[in-house]
Amino acid sequence: MADPPGCCSTCATCLLCPYSCQWITAKKEKRKGLRTTKYDCSWFLFLFCVFLFTLVWLYFAVIILNDFHNFNEFIFRQRKLWLDWSLVLLIATAVLISYSSVLLVLALCLQLCGQPLKLHWVHKVLLILTALVVAAAFTGLGIKWAEEWKSARISLQATGPFLHIGVVGGMTLLAWPLASFIYRTRSTGLKVFVLLVFWAAMIALYLAPLGITSPCIMEHNQLPPKPALVGHRGAPMLAPENTLMSLHKAVECDVQVFETDVMVSADGVPFLMHDEELTRTTNVQAVFPERAALNSTAFNWTDLQQLDAGSWFLERRPFPTVQSLSPGDRKEAAEQRIPSLEQALEAAKQSNISIMFDLRPENHSDYQNFVNVTLGVILQSGIRLQQVLWLPDGFREDVKQQAPGVRHIYGRKRLENEEPGLHVNLPYQDMSSEEIRQYRQDNISVNLYVVNQPWLFSVLWCSGVSSVTTNACQVLKEMKHPIWLLPSSTYFMIWIVVDCVSFLIIIWAFVLMKKCSHRRRPAESETDVLLTKINSLMQE
Repeated sequence: MADPPGCCSTCATCLLCPYSCQWITAKKEKRKGLRTTKYDCSWFLFLFCVFLFTLVWLYFAVIILNDFHNFNEFIFRQRKLWLDWSLVLLIATAVLISYSSVLLVLALCLQLCGQPLKLHWVHKVLLILTALVVAAAFTGLGIKWAEEWKSARISLQATGPFLHIGVVGGMTLLAWPLASFIYRTRSTGLKVFVLLVFWAAMIALYLAPLGITSPCIMEHNQLPPKPALVGHRGAPMLAPENTLMSLHKAVECDVQVFETDVMVSADGVPFLMHDEELTRTTNVQAVFPERAALNSTAFNWTDLQQLDAGSWFLERRPFPTVQSLSPGDRKEAAEQRIPSLEQALEAAKQSNISIMFDLRPENHSDYQNFVNVTLGVILQSGIRLQQVLWLPDGFREDVKQQAPGVRHIYGRKRLENEEPGLHVNLPYQDMSSEEIRQYRQDNISVNLYVVNQPWLFSVLWCSGVSSVTTNACQVLKEMKHPIWLLPSSTYFMIWIVVDCVSFLIIIWAFVLMKKCSHRRRPAESETDVLLTKINSLMQE
C-alpha cells in the first residue's frame, strides 16, 4: 500500500504513534512487513463495534438523567451515602466514548493515508475492558432499573428523526475510508462482501423514517394545550423538599398542584415526609442518634419539631441548582422545619393551589386510623375540598363518604365501564402516546411523573397529557412550546433531501477515490519497472 499524495511522513508518523505506540516513519523501506493483515482488520472491526456499543450507552446515560435523582435516593437508603452519581456516570461514559472515538478516528485516517492498522496490545486490552464495563452497565440497568428501557423507547420519539440524520451523516463520512479500502485491497470476495454490507446498511437507513413515529410530527394548529405543572414535593431544586419554602417556591413557578407525602406521628399529627426514615432530609442522627433508624411514625410531633429539615439541602446539594441560590434563600432553607399537614393546607389555601398527597406507609397496622386522622385535619382546615387530590387507595370508599368533595386520583389505568371524570396518576413510562390521546378524547385527566427533562416534557405535551409532576418546575415553566414540532410534509422533505445528499456524496467519494487510485498505480508501475532494470544491470 503506497502512501497517497499529500500524506507526508510527519503526518503518517503522528498517526501511527498513538495507534501503534511506535515511532515509525512513513517511508516504505522502513516499514517492511507492516501490512494490514486480516488479524488487524478484525481488531479494527472490534474497535468499531466497541465505539458503537459505547455510543449507545452514552445515549442511555443521557436519557436516564431524567430519573437519576431516584437512583441517588436509593443508594442513600442502602448505604447512607449521598453523592450525585450522575456526575460519576457522565464522567466515566465521557472517558470511554472519547477513548474509543479517538482510536477510531486514528484508524480511519491511517486507512486514508495508506498506513498499516497495527493496533498496539495495550489498546486491545483497554478496548476489551471498555466493552466489559459497558456490558456490565447495561446488565445492571436491565436487572435493577428495567423501567428505563421504556424510557429509552419514549426518547426515540423525541430523538428518532435527528438520530436518523446523524447516523446517515456518519455512514456517509465512513464512505471515504471505505472507498479507500475497496480500491487498495486485492481480494475480490472481500470487496464484494464489504460493499454489500455497506449498501444494505445505507438502504436500511434511507428507509428508516418509514418506521419512525413521533407525536411531535403534527401541524402546529393541532398542538394540545401545555400540560399543567405539579410540583414533586414542591420545588425540590429550589428548596428543601416537602417544606413550606418548597411549596412557596412551587407557587412562584406557576405550579397548579403541590404534590407531597403524608405520615402520621405517634401522637396522631399528620406531617409532610416522603421517606419512612428521617435520616435523609433531617438531622435526626444528631438530635436523636439512638432513634435515627426508627420509622418516622414512631416520633411524636414535639420530637419532630426539634429537627432541622433544611440544612441537609445546603450541605448535600441534591441538585446542582442549590449552588445558585441567593443568600436570602439559603438562610430561609436553613430555617426550615417539618411542616404539619395543617400548615401545608393553610399555605395551599392562601396560595390558591391544589394539594395532592399519598398517605404512607400503606402497610402500617394502624393505616385506617391514619386515614381518619388525615380526613379530620382536611375537614377542619377550611380548605375547599376541590383543592384536595386524594391518592391513597386504602379505604377510598370511606373517604368518599366522609369528604364527598375531595377529588380522587387513581394510580392505575381505567377499568372497563369506569366512571366518567376519572383522574389517573402514573409513571410516564406506563402510558403510550396512543393511550394518552385516547384518554384525552374520553375526557380523562392524565398526570404523569416524574418529568424533569425538556425533551420528555415536549413528547408528553405533543401527546396531549393533562399535567406532569416535576422536580424542575423552574425549567418547564419557561417552555413556551415543545423543543421541536414538524408538520409531516416538512419532515418528509427533510428525509428525502438528507437521503439524496448522502447518496450523492457517497458516489462522489467512490469516484474520487477511484481516480486517486488510478493516479497512484502508474507511478507504482513505473517505479517497479525502474527497480527491475536497475536490478538486472547490477546482476550483469
